Amino acid sequence: MYTDDYKAEPFWWKAAPRPEPSDEVLPDHIDVAIVGAGYTGLHTALQTARAGLSTLVLDADVLGFGCSSRNGGQVSPSIKGSFPHLEKRYGRATAIQLLREGIESMSFTEAFIASENIDCNWERCGRFSGAHSPKIYEATAKSLETLPSEVAFPWHMVPRSDQRSEIGSDFYHGGTVYPDHAALDPGRYHQGLLARTIEAGATAVGDCAVERIERNGNGFRVHTPRGVVNVRQVAIATNGYTGSATGWLRRRVIPIGSYIIATEPLDEDLAAELSPHNRVMSDSRKVVFYYRLSPDRRRMVFGGRVALKETDPAVSAPRLREEMLKLFPQLSDARISHSWMGFVAYTFDELPHVGEIDGMHFAMGYCGSGVGLAGYCGSLMGRKIAGDKDARSVFSEINFSTRPLYSGNPWFLAPSIAYYKLKDRLT
Repeated sequence: MYTDDYKAEPFWWKAAPRPEPSDEVLPDHIDVAIVGAGYTGLHTALQTARAGLSTLVLDADVLGFGCSSRNGGQVSPSIKGSFPHLEKRYGRATAIQLLREGIESMSFTEAFIASENIDCNWERCGRFSGAHSPKIYEATAKSLETLPSEVAFPWHMVPRSDQRSEIGSDFYHGGTVYPDHAALDPGRYHQGLLARTIEAGATAVGDCAVERIERNGNGFRVHTPRGVVNVRQVAIATNGYTGSATGWLRRRVIPIGSYIIATEPLDEDLAAELSPHNRVMSDSRKVVFYYRLSPDRRRMVFGGRVALKETDPAVSAPRLREEMLKLFPQLSDARISHSWMGFVAYTFDELPHVGEIDGMHFAMGYCGSGVGLAGYCGSLMGRKIAGDKDARSVFSEINFSTRPLYSGNPWFLAPSIAYYKLKDRLT
């Protein structure tokens, strides 16, 4: 099942290896300390450094170790929840703004990559989303038809009879094409973003966990294994890796493991059969699977959730392969070259949040759509820290809620996943 050179690490690290650890001495004083060196933290740092603020980015592991180099590279304007659901909960104006900022996050990412000349295989390839039942196919079309004009976007339905024009599978009951959705190489995107951040004058230090943050007059003392740094402003950008140093935030994000495999290089004709238009792909199940060809269009990169509890990539790999073969029996001879996982952060309202608590800034909770949203929210956070009064977001205006008895350990995850799996089978 595995290639001779199989690695239990992200396929993306092949083209963009993680930076070597450094033994850099931390400064005694700094204007801004950012906890987390993923997309959110680096976009924050880029804004503060370019505004002339001395900026330090700290990460508990090697830089970019988390989901910023572990995701599937699919970019969408996805905000969870239908428009009627959001309108009922927040009112029409807020619902529209939530969806609009989701759309803006993808445009922001595209413009940023172009303006910074980051070579990361960005492509507006479009998305095919398969309907796992005829009922869902009809409901999706109806939902899209009733979207307000302020948040309308291109889409078209593909009936099951024409499905092979979009995907080399008969598993679904038709699906939806979203032509504006995009893809990139997440490892190379992070690598390019890190380079621009350092060029702007920020310092980024990996293998340096933040153990404690305490108020110190008008600023903070940030405690690490390498010493204490006195800081004027702190930004938390830890998302699915939020820990005990920020307990208030840890109680508001739910870390959920997402698992991915990559196959060995495929025959070109087979790859073209699987994805005729090189789309990113996903489906309508709540326990969703997402997949695409690698940027060179030679490998299948296939991800999703295959266990009720968190597990090891060695355990998830054969289960993911089994799910992949349900969609693509043609891949029965394809061996696995890479298997890995990473933690995304869900919130109880399934929306991202940007804000401030006890003087600390934060941005997190992208609910599986972080490739575009993380950079967008991180940039907003950095602009706000730098004093930009126009850095406003609806993600700062909604309540960041938690639940009683929740402290960061999602004990309810296994029964929730079992429930949604059952619901997927019944709809």
